[in-house]
Amino acid sequence: MMGAWGLLLAAALVDIAMAVALKHAEGWTRLWPSLAGLAFANGAIVLLTMALRQLPVGTAFAVFTGIGAAGAALAGIVVYGESATPLRLLLIGAIIASIAGLKLTNG
Repeated sequence: MMGAWGLLLAAALVDIAMAVALKHAEGWTRLWPSLAGLAFANGAIVLLTMALRQLPVGTAFAVFTGIGAAGAALAGIVVYGESATPLRLLLIGAIIASIAGLKLTNG
């Protein structure tokens, strides 16, 4: 079975899918993207809960939200043409570096 860190990564990736689905839901006005967003949200929480069986809550939640935030920001840049200024990219990189640091200190 997938280890706790793998479950946590999966949870974060599903969280990114939730953000993309909710973008397409257009404020809950589109049924299928809204339902997909809710399904992804539930899936992310289930996976996060499973990972929390073995990981410290603070580290796990910080990594989960960090990957979700960085991934959603990168999806916005790549898929939706959102701003990709050097400062924004640097700050997304800082989130990713922080995630790596948390993983290394709690491996």
